[in-house]
Amino acid sequence: MKLPQSFYDHYDVVKISKELLGKYLFTHIDSKITGGYIVETEAYNGIIDRASHAYGNRKTPRTQTMFKHGGIAYVYLCYGIHEMFNIVTSVEGQPHAILIRAIQPTDGLDMMLLRRNMPVLKPNLTMGPGSVAKALGISRNINAVSLQSDVLWIEDKGLSFPDEAIAAVPRVGVDYAGTDALLPYRFYIKGNPYVSKPNK
Repeated sequence: MKLPQSFYDHYDVVKISKELLGKYLFTHIDSKITGGYIVETEAYNGIIDRASHAYGNRKTPRTQTMFKHGGIAYVYLCYGIHEMFNIVTSVEGQPHAILIRAIQPTDGLDMMLLRRNMPVLKPNLTMGPGSVAKALGISRNINAVSLQSDVLWIEDKGLSFPDEAIAAVPRVGVDYAGTDALLPYRFYIKGNPYVSKPNK
């Protein structure tokens, strides 16, 4: 069952970011279905969040996707190399987004290994946001595509984690955001081998 549109409409991006853990992310690209369950996310709280691309209501060709209605993909290029996959949440005009930082792969492993040019399965297959996007075939070609589509979607298969199994810590690589860099907006499953940077 795909998550309903209403799941993404919620105004609390931090709450959604935590609730995404254990949900299954799938893509149907190049005639192949690939996916796995989400084990690490980061919330970006729109115009008041100095770590967000949309801080201060910043509207650019890149950020315009963030201002659309929730439940779509926001894919951007980082360092000119890595495609980064985010989920836009909330209502039109409120640019909330959640970066998917890691998944535990479950479906289409052969295709994911091929896309990542890896001979054998290791945790770095889908560890870190750039790796997730590459393994799943996600690029800016699907920027703004709906999560209700047949290209990209999220399912609830009944997997959940108790609060004590979830870490809530500061985000990665947002030192420029001042005090907002310290906000506990990154969530991950403790002890999961696919988590990109487990805090010691």
